[in-house]
Amino acid sequence: MERNRILLLDMYGVIIKESKGYFIPYTYEHFPETEYDKITKIFRQDKSFTKAQLGEITSDEFLGMFGYEDTKETMRDYLKNHLTLDEQFTDFAEKYSVQMEFNLLSNDVSEWSEFLTEYHQLNSYFSDKIVSGDVAMRKPDKNIFLHTIERLKCKPEDCIFVDNSVKNLLVAEEVGMQTVLFDRDGEEYDGIVVNDFRELGMYLESV
Repeated sequence: MERNRILLLDMYGVIIKESKGYFIPYTYEHFPETEYDKITKIFRQDKSFTKAQLGEITSDEFLGMFGYEDTKETMRDYLKNHLTLDEQFTDFAEKYSVQMEFNLLSNDVSEWSEFLTEYHQLNSYFSDKIVSGDVAMRKPDKNIFLHTIERLKCKPEDCIFVDNSVKNLLVAEEVGMQTVLFDRDGEEYDGIVVNDFRELGMYLESV
């Protein structure tokens, strides 16, 4: 393993087990069926989640659209009680973050990402956190990968990008990054595939 390598890690589906999050079913569970059509419209037609992940609306504004009254408590409850930190991640990060530069590259609502990394005590592992809600770009937009390279002042070939989405990996490949599929969802991928952090560690040892 070369010490100048940069590891770019996705949050949902890699560090957090839930690859698609859980917020849509969470919301259906918290409102009566008479509200389902309204909720569906807010998600699909209004593209509210995309807007929140692009930083166009705040977490409070996003949650308020559905009728949540205590938006901050709703955010805390969802993130603390309905998402799961991968049990292998901390040991993996303790070992490899001193050998490589760790950076987060995540599609997320700004406030949610800040809460998650603080709650799970992850901030010490990351040199930088590139979050869609902060930079107004989302994967698989090529611009977020170009922004990452410029922000980290690195060469794309020095970056190993780990994500659970093949669509995101293919764009990262286009800009010259090395890519690894963290296989939560059984996607087909022609490149490097790992199933857990133990296997990711073994791969990092080999490059």
